[in-house]
Amino acid sequence: MKADNEEDYLMLSGIQHFQFCKRQWALIHIEQQWEENVRTIEGQFLHRKADQPFIREKRGSKLIVRAMPVKSKILKITGICDVVEFVRDDKAGVSLNGLNGKYLPYPIEYKHGKPKIDDSDILQLTAQAICLEEMLLCTINKGFIFYNELKHRIPITFNEGHRKKVQSMVAEMQDYYRHRYTPKVRMGKFCRSCSLQDICLPKLMKKQSVKRYIEGNID
Repeated sequence: MKADNEEDYLMLSGIQHFQFCKRQWALIHIEQQWEENVRTIEGQFLHRKADQPFIREKRGSKLIVRAMPVKSKILKITGICDVVEFVRDDKAGVSLNGLNGKYLPYPIEYKHGKPKIDDSDILQLTAQAICLEEMLLCTINKGFIFYNELKHRIPITFNEGHRKKVQSMVAEMQDYYRHRYTPKVRMGKFCRSCSLQDICLPKLMKKQSVKRYIEGNID
């Protein structure tokens, strides 16, 4: 049997990139290109408090774990949950080392700004739930997204449609990654807020191929 190699796993966070723009995802996760803009820097600042690995905090019937690593051997994705709240539920929960009773996990994602028009935030959170379910052998029906601009968290119910979309997206991502395939330019309003505009060069690449562009800039 082939050993499970986590080097072949894709980053769970890539789901949001893939939903935003498949080309952006490929430039980051296949070609290893990255540039920061104001939004990415602000997002990193927001995550500093959440990203404290192995920090566990007990509050009454609730255990709060920050920066919890998760993975799915089925989907072959791996990532880190900003926060996972384990709430005591002796009927539907799972046992945790060092604690009495049983607990149900609820993933919580911290986001800069406000809810997006698309469902990329929800899909990322759903993927976290899928990983937690596989790891802990439980069923997770909901999670939460905290939006910094709103200053409160929004409950998210995980439905079958979101689960299937995550599975479909990850399968497509895996196929692109295996073939080292970077999609062609598909211009849209979203290009204006993309941190990879100077690398992707959407307007230029719409008119000519990358090969022609490079050849034209070599003396």
